[in-house]
Amino acid sequence: MTEKIRCHLLVSGRVQGVFFRNNTLKKALALSVTGWVRNLPDGRLEAVFEGEKDKVEEMVDWTRQGPAFAQVDDFRLSWEDYQGEFNTFKVR
Repeated sequence: MTEKIRCHLLVSGRVQGVFFRNNTLKKALALSVTGWVRNLPDGRLEAVFEGEKDKVEEMVDWTRQGPAFAQVDDFRLSWEDYQGEFNTFKVR
Protein backbone atom coordinates (compact mmCIF):
# COMPACT_ATOMS: atom_id res chain seq x y z
CA MET A 1 0.00 0.00 0.00
CA THR A 2 1.21 3.48 -0.84
CA GLU A 3 2.07 5.70 2.12
CA LYS A 4 -0.25 8.69 2.55
CA ILE A 5 0.94 11.98 4.03
CA ARG A 6 -0.29 15.48 4.86
CA CYS A 7 1.42 18.85 4.98
CA HIS A 8 0.52 22.45 5.80
CA LEU A 9 2.20 25.31 3.92
CA LEU A 10 2.51 29.06 4.34
CA VAL A 11 4.03 30.85 1.36
CA SER A 12 4.94 34.53 1.15
CA GLY A 13 6.25 36.81 -1.57
CA ARG A 14 4.40 37.71 -4.77
CA VAL A 15 1.82 34.95 -4.31
CA GLN A 16 -1.47 36.82 -4.70
CA GLY A 17 -2.75 38.21 -7.99
CA VAL A 18 -0.58 35.80 -10.01
CA PHE A 19 -3.05 32.88 -10.34
CA PHE A 20 -1.20 30.89 -7.66
CA ARG A 21 -4.39 29.40 -6.19
CA ASN A 22 -5.84 28.46 -9.58
CA ASN A 23 -2.60 26.85 -10.73
CA THR A 24 -2.28 25.02 -7.41
CA LEU A 25 -5.81 23.68 -7.92
CA LYS A 26 -4.97 22.45 -11.44
CA LYS A 27 -1.73 20.79 -10.30
CA ALA A 28 -3.38 19.13 -7.29
CA LEU A 29 -6.25 17.77 -9.38
CA ALA A 30 -3.79 16.45 -11.98
CA LEU A 31 -1.85 14.64 -9.23
CA SER A 32 -4.96 13.47 -7.33
CA VAL A 33 -3.85 15.39 -4.23
CA THR A 34 -6.63 16.53 -1.91
CA GLY A 35 -6.87 19.53 0.43
CA TRP A 36 -7.23 23.24 -0.10
CA VAL A 37 -5.48 26.53 -0.85
CA ARG A 38 -6.40 30.10 0.12
CA ASN A 39 -5.10 33.65 0.25
CA LEU A 40 -4.56 35.16 3.70
CA PRO A 41 -5.32 38.82 4.53
CA ASP A 42 -1.61 39.45 5.25
CA GLY A 43 -0.66 38.62 1.64
CA ARG A 44 0.50 35.04 2.21
CA LEU A 45 -0.86 31.88 0.65
CA GLU A 46 -1.87 28.92 2.82
CA ALA A 47 -2.45 25.34 1.71
CA VAL A 48 -2.98 21.83 3.02
CA PHE A 49 -2.08 18.85 0.82
CA GLU A 50 -3.01 15.22 1.48
CA GLY A 51 -2.39 12.13 -0.58
CA GLU A 52 0.17 9.64 -1.75
CA LYS A 53 3.64 10.53 -0.50
CA ASP A 54 5.28 11.01 -3.91
CA LYS A 55 2.37 13.14 -5.20
CA VAL A 56 2.31 15.39 -2.12
CA GLU A 57 6.08 15.80 -2.32
CA GLU A 58 5.71 16.81 -5.99
CA MET A 59 3.09 19.40 -4.96
CA VAL A 60 5.43 20.77 -2.28
CA ASP A 61 8.28 21.05 -4.79
CA TRP A 62 6.02 22.83 -7.28
CA THR A 63 4.75 25.24 -4.60
CA ARG A 64 8.32 26.29 -3.73
CA GLN A 65 8.42 27.92 -7.19
CA GLY A 66 4.76 28.55 -7.98
CA PRO A 67 3.38 29.68 -11.32
CA ALA A 68 5.27 31.81 -13.83
CA PHE A 69 4.61 35.27 -12.36
CA ALA A 70 4.93 34.32 -8.70
CA GLN A 71 7.96 34.99 -6.54
CA VAL A 72 8.28 32.85 -3.43
CA ASP A 73 10.29 34.67 -0.76
CA ASP A 74 9.47 32.51 2.26
CA PHE A 75 8.20 28.96 2.47
CA ARG A 76 7.04 27.39 5.75
CA LEU A 77 6.26 23.69 5.66
CA SER A 78 5.02 21.48 8.46
CA TRP A 79 4.27 17.77 8.18
CA GLU A 80 1.13 16.57 9.94
CA ASP A 81 -0.54 13.22 10.52
CA TYR A 82 -2.55 12.06 7.52
CA GLN A 83 -6.26 12.44 8.24
CA GLY A 84 -8.00 11.58 4.96
CA GLU A 85 -10.55 14.32 5.55
CA PHE A 86 -10.81 15.64 1.97
CA ASN A 87 -12.55 14.22 -1.10
CA THR A 88 -11.03 16.67 -3.57
CA PHE A 89 -8.91 19.82 -3.75
CA LYS A 90 -10.57 23.23 -3.39
CA VAL A 91 -9.79 26.92 -3.45
CA ARG A 92 -11.09 28.55 -0.28
